[in-house]
Amino acid sequence: EGKAKRVYATNQSDLFIVEYKDDATAFNGQKKAQLGGKGVVNNAITSRLYPLLEQAGIPTHFVEQLSEREQVVKSVQIIPAEVIIRNIAAGSFAKRLNILEGTPLHTPLFELSFKDDALGDPLVPDGTFESLGLASSAEMQEIRRLALAVNVFLSAFFLERGLKLVDFKLEFGRLPNGTIVLADEISPDTCRLWDSQTDEKMDKDRFRRDLGGVEEAYQEVLARVMK
Repeated sequence: EGKAKRVYATNQSDLFIVEYKDDATAFNGQKKAQLGGKGVVNNAITSRLYPLLEQAGIPTHFVEQLSEREQVVKSVQIIPAEVIIRNIAAGSFAKRLNILEGTPLHTPLFELSFKDDALGDPLVPDGTFESLGLASSAEMQEIRRLALAVNVFLSAFFLERGLKLVDFKLEFGRLPNGTIVLADEISPDTCRLWDSQTDEKMDKDRFRRDLGGVEEAYQEVLARVMK
């Protein structure tokens, strides 16, 4: 069990069931709450997007949606890297460089952090995972290629539905045959999404920043994604 999900074994060693919880956390688990229906929304959005990404040539761990809170996924060995793609300056990046939030970036920015809550998921330079023996150079190149391809697809997908993809994080893992695939989820928990007309925040920042209307924003994103 993690912060946002429970993972169950099945009678097939290469398949697992992921259950999405309503638990919301921020600041590496320091802020916690229950958000009604969040797990249902995030499961539905991920279950909608991953097959579309597969069709666009991006391999994923997703197999099928099992219920409103559960999906079947392939067994993967997760690489402990959080991959962050930024299209617009926001959040910690804007604060770190003292850039006005909302400033468009000339090209998408690819960042890596080491996935460890106790360390605060620190940003790390290119080459870290290769140096630690956690991934090969070829695997990290493939992760970069796939992450940028996800960005191209999702940016267009969301914009067609009146949402700007400001930034987002991804996780990747290895299948038993070594293939690198997209894992985890894509949802308002993992993406900054702003209304394309008003720049209203439609994502987890509403929870992080105590803006209110968190559940309503998640439901609105789901409604747009399902169009």
